Amino acid sequence: MAATSESLFPSGGDLDSRQLQMEPDEVDTLKEGEDSADRMHPFLAIYDLQPLKIHPLVFAPGVPVIAQVVGTERYTSGSKVGTCTLYSVRLTHGDFTWTTKKKFRHFQELHRDLLRHKVLMSLLPLARFAVAYSPTQEANNRQMPSLPRAGPEGSARHASSKQKYLENYLNRLLTMSFYRNYHAMTEFLEVSQLSFIPDLGSKGLEGVIRKRSGGHRVPGLTCCGRDQVCYRWSKRWLVVKDSFLLYMCLETGTITFVQLFDPGFEVQVGKRSTEARYGVRIDTSHRSLILKCSSYRQARWWAQEIAELAHGPGRDFVQMHRHESYAPPRPGTLARWFVNGAGYFAAAADAILRAQEEIFITDWWLSPEIYLKRPARSDDWRLDIMLKKKAVMRHPNQVTLWAHHEKLLVVDQVVAFLGGLDLAYGRWDDLHYRLTDLRDSSESASPQPPTSCSDPPATPDLSHNQLFWLGKDYSNLITKDWVQLDRPFEDFIDRETTPRMPWRDVGVVVHGLPARDLARHFIQRWNFTKTTKAKYKIPRYPYLLPKSTSTANQLPFMLPGVQCATVQVLRSVDRWSAGTLENSILNAYLHTIRESQHFLYIENQFFISCSDGRTVLNKVGDEIVDRILKAHKQGQCFRVYMLLPLLPGFEGDISTGGGNSIQAILHFTYRTLCRGEYSILHRLKAAMGTAWQDYISICGLRTHGELGRHPVSELIYIHSKMLIADDRTVIIGSANINDRSLLGKRDSELAVLIEDTEMEASLMNGVEYEAGRFALSLRKHCFSVILGADARPDLDLRDPICDDFFQSWQDTAESNANIYEQIFRCLPSNAIRSLRALREYVAVEPLATVSPPLARSELTQVQGHLVHFPLKFLEDESLLPPLGSKEGVIPLEVWT
Repeated sequence: MAATSESLFPSGGDLDSRQLQMEPDEVDTLKEGEDSADRMHPFLAIYDLQPLKIHPLVFAPGVPVIAQVVGTERYTSGSKVGTCTLYSVRLTHGDFTWTTKKKFRHFQELHRDLLRHKVLMSLLPLARFAVAYSPTQEANNRQMPSLPRAGPEGSARHASSKQKYLENYLNRLLTMSFYRNYHAMTEFLEVSQLSFIPDLGSKGLEGVIRKRSGGHRVPGLTCCGRDQVCYRWSKRWLVVKDSFLLYMCLETGTITFVQLFDPGFEVQVGKRSTEARYGVRIDTSHRSLILKCSSYRQARWWAQEIAELAHGPGRDFVQMHRHESYAPPRPGTLARWFVNGAGYFAAAADAILRAQEEIFITDWWLSPEIYLKRPARSDDWRLDIMLKKKAVMRHPNQVTLWAHHEKLLVVDQVVAFLGGLDLAYGRWDDLHYRLTDLRDSSESASPQPPTSCSDPPATPDLSHNQLFWLGKDYSNLITKDWVQLDRPFEDFIDRETTPRMPWRDVGVVVHGLPARDLARHFIQRWNFTKTTKAKYKIPRYPYLLPKSTSTANQLPFMLPGVQCATVQVLRSVDRWSAGTLENSILNAYLHTIRESQHFLYIENQFFISCSDGRTVLNKVGDEIVDRILKAHKQGQCFRVYMLLPLLPGFEGDISTGGGNSIQAILHFTYRTLCRGEYSILHRLKAAMGTAWQDYISICGLRTHGELGRHPVSELIYIHSKMLIADDRTVIIGSANINDRSLLGKRDSELAVLIEDTEMEASLMNGVEYEAGRFALSLRKHCFSVILGADARPDLDLRDPICDDFFQSWQDTAESNANIYEQIFRCLPSNAIRSLRALREYVAVEPLATVSPPLARSELTQVQGHLVHFPLKFLEDESLLPPLGSKEGVIPLEVWT
């Protein structure tokens, strides 16, 4: 005999879903053959949230919601009711499954709210709100039925029948969209517009809570324990996902705070830790958030669920990983390297075009008017115009002493570009490293018309353009720093007389999980700034949400030319920059150098290291010394190749000494390399005499061209931040080798550690060797361009440490340096030990202008671009800025 509602709930009334019956056309159905996943809400729904009480579309249309009462819990409350029963309701909506726990009175309250909703809608005069039901039911429906109360508990069979009755009751209502999207139902089921977005991961935990203000761990945001005595409680809708939680304003639907889980994560319950009855405290590095629940049992339940989400699906982010990084190594990552800006910019442009949801960009400097593909024949590839089509918002975060130095572009949290390249003037280059970019004689440089601040700067007619570098993009940063940036398409140096300075840089693109990790870093910075700076608290700058790692490998697109490797994201951040402290880039550099077996190849814009415990603190140079000394002691073949810019990238006339800024960087560079007791060469010479030359080579790059009817030369500015070890491990990022980039407490930086998993046959010191495809291909490309291998068919690049190759490297650098000095009397030079010698040196006219034909003939002997770094330049001078100068009063930490 079937149980009836009267027999199950004898103490009055029943939960009769017939009272809420709708016409059949109100019932949601999924079309035959349709996949429920296709109906789930897109990720962009997070930017269009509505107040819960205006009945936003929470469930995916046509996808059934199925309820199952899977069990009960009996407990004794402190009230007069005595023993209470909690019903565990498991719900399924497409691929989403979650559990909520309800008392019987919650079902009663839901029934009453839905019945009131139906009656009110039926009385509205507007036809579109009218509810269809039979006239015979109308009188009954307008009267509020008596609500049932739970009767005395009976046998297990009786309890099972009650569960089945409640289950059928819910399932009947959930087939009707009129009820299931009503706010009383969504609150009962603990769902919101953020519940069923696949890219946010599992359904998670949701519900109405009260949260306490304050608790931020940000210097300057709270002071003197003010949060302990001055706070308020606010009612919010809490959403807990697999790696973060957030709360929303119930009245507006606006997300008002996001808390990312991190290694500081901890959940506590009880008055001692929360100072609140039925309190839950959630700690992370950024904040101690205190919630107030309705009962101790609810507090325990919420704390348990939050902890399980964080330590389960979100476990990657609540623990530190290798090198003390916030992100773990990600095997099976698709990655591609780029040398120079041409390929990097073009690939970034292609990715931007494929963006469907979000584009994150953070740069040390961003020039909106640059062209990503060149030569530009239209505005199609101009960055600001491309971004305007994607509706990107701006969120600057200006600082003074230290800088956000990282360079990052993330598309849809699935593809990420990073490295040394800002999307800025002067960065685009290719393997030709051109010194000139002249207009055709028939073209004239028309002046740029004035534009309003709201309109993008007008561009000249590009239909016949042949220039690679337009306006401010044609640059030589040592000759002249950028000026008049509001007129981007006007030249600021004379390209008829001044060669540009080529820009060498390295970048990388990664797909999948590391892209998620990099997006999470960007989101952490964005949300941190929004929380701490009042001007960003307006709705125009929304909180950002990280996508779940569970969908990271569902790539909507993939860039060509990728290779498979293990990739780990590294960074340098501090509390001022991201709200937490990390220096995993430094740790990875030290570990990679220490564990290297055969060689190190380093390209970097700066090399300021070798710790003295006071002025310079990072120990990258010390590890290089120790590794070479170990190889020498054990009789091993070990090589270190270092490529640095021949001059620092500051405006200055090197013919008169370069100015205080250039000299300050030169001082600390030479202090690291060869001058003073802490320098690399001083320590190596002390241990092995002249044998140091068998282990390390320090070089720069230079090139030449034609301008003004005679040869010209310029250094190639090395802006790369790259380390290759043993043709198996690569570090690429934005971090220079100096304290500013590596300590974490100063500039913010990003990098990736790439470890090859796919190998190919190569050579190492004449012996067969399994080299990694990513590292080997990158290193061979670099060596090929640097040494001019295309014109040297006998040059074998496979073995980077054998004696023949190392000697060829050294000979090429020495020969090229001598030729350039002979023809151009170029600076810096080992021939110049003092400022007096410098004045005498520059007074002599170079061969390039005295006899251009002879100079051209000699230049044919140049091979590639490699030249030795002039270690003796101005060695008789003190290069620290004078104390009376503006550079002299700047703290030394700024230079190091």
